[in-house]
Amino acid sequence: MACQAAVIGLRAASTKQLLVSRNQLARVSPRRWLNLQEYQSKKLMQDNGVTVQRFFVADSASEALEAAKRLKAKEIVLKAQILAGGRGKGVFDSGLKGGVHLTKDFDVQVHLNKLECRGKVSLTTKQTPKEGVKVKMVMVAEALDISRETYFAILMDRSCNGPVMVGSPQGGVDIEEVASTTPELIFKEVIDIFEGVRDDQALRMAANLGFKGPLERQAADQIKRLYDLFLKVDATQVEVNPLGETPEGQVVCFDAKINFDDNAEFRQKAVFAMDDTAESDPLETEAAKYDLKYIGLDGNIACFVNGAGLAMATCDIIDLHGGKPANFLDLGGGVKENQVYAAFKLLTADPKVEAILVNIFGGIVNCAIIANGITKACRELELKVPLVVRLEGTNVQEAKRILSESGLPITSATDLDDAAKKAVAAIPKK
Repeated sequence: MACQAAVIGLRAASTKQLLVSRNQLARVSPRRWLNLQEYQSKKLMQDNGVTVQRFFVADSASEALEAAKRLKAKEIVLKAQILAGGRGKGVFDSGLKGGVHLTKDFDVQVHLNKLECRGKVSLTTKQTPKEGVKVKMVMVAEALDISRETYFAILMDRSCNGPVMVGSPQGGVDIEEVASTTPELIFKEVIDIFEGVRDDQALRMAANLGFKGPLERQAADQIKRLYDLFLKVDATQVEVNPLGETPEGQVVCFDAKINFDDNAEFRQKAVFAMDDTAESDPLETEAAKYDLKYIGLDGNIACFVNGAGLAMATCDIIDLHGGKPANFLDLGGGVKENQVYAAFKLLTADPKVEAILVNIFGGIVNCAIIANGITKACRELELKVPLVVRLEGTNVQEAKRILSESGLPITSATDLDDAAKKAVAAIPKK
């Protein structure tokens, strides 16, 4: 069960779920997390001695043709670079199927004209919005035959108080399905954070993955190098699927996903400088500058809260009373007035917003700071939509005095239920 829980935790590290009603589950990806394109992750691996396919990146047909010539490979693969999985089964809005193309004739001009670099067409996959994502560059890589595929990952496991290795001889497939149907094929090794990956652990994992003879030692070496990378870049997860072997006797990391600890940004400036925000919602990107957690939704009532749990409860109760949340905005704990002002600026920039609900429970947060930020934002931004405020906790009486003496049209609420009802009622009837 521990192995299965660790595997299931892999996906939990990259996808969060937000409950917006008792009957509806909206999946959202927290865009403020570091997003790297495939070629960037592979470059990190390559620079740290991990074996990957030889590759170049191109944003034009001429660059791709030059890259293909430099590779001098028997076969090349062209892969559209977007921050989404399922590219191979994706569809371009031009009608072309597949964001991954193999070719042996080096007629990359034809393939690139189809893939359309520089943001000319969009690729839609199971993980993108319905309108797809603009493709601005492609990876031109050496195509290698794979004789066998395995799965390998290193991740932080709360139950083990540190990193663990998880592997399976069944790679190139959905690892959760493997864990569910054949849990005996999931292998786990707990890593001593002070000692690191021991030789016997790496060799045992390589053997469990099915590598034999000289390949076992080669796979163990790759495992240790992946752990070195895991530590070096402050990763929370390095997942390789597949970790494959070729007919020529090479162990190669064919595809990888790396998740990073956002708290380590101060010492990983080079890595975080690679963050690709081009595909992110501009509001979410702007919010991250002020350390605000913002996720856009489809409704018309903006939610301005502190704490993820309170944010989910606020969204849910708005829906319960017949409204629809327009966003998920979490201020966090150490709030400053400028963050409150920035939050209001973000909320009012969304044309869908017809009312704003502020729901603050002041534990660490000083309610008076929130109140001062609210009154400043209302005056300077000339707020045009109804504003409902519910404050509770630290310095709440002072906060209520600030709001009541401001002379601004702010509707106060006694509790969350009252606040949600008033916010829904404030929406103009159409």
